[in-house]
Amino acid sequence: MAATVMIGVSFIIALIVSTIIIFVVTKLFGETEGIITALIAALAGTVIYTIASWLLGTGFIAAFLGGIVWLVALQILYRIGWVKALVTAVIVWLVTGFVGWFLPTLAGPV
Repeated sequence: MAATVMIGVSFIIALIVSTIIIFVVTKLFGETEGIITALIAALAGTVIYTIASWLLGTGFIAAFLGGIVWLVALQILYRIGWVKALVTAVIVWLVTGFVGWFLPTLAGPV
């Protein structure tokens, strides 16, 4: 029971941190969507990478295909092109990795 609660709390913390990072990064790129869109993007990333690892295991192929699908999700949510979605995703990934050194959250991508 305690382990389940800790996983739930860790998930919520990771989701909040990811949402804030996505929100800030997209604002830096001039996007006008609000925090709810960033929350949906964070949830989409979690679902996409979970499905990719469930179907393909953990490794480069799962991460690569999950990343491509997340880029499509970013494009749809923020109505942006491939290049802007890629740059946004890379910056989100770098900032999330940096923050993860100081605020450990769940293992895995955004």
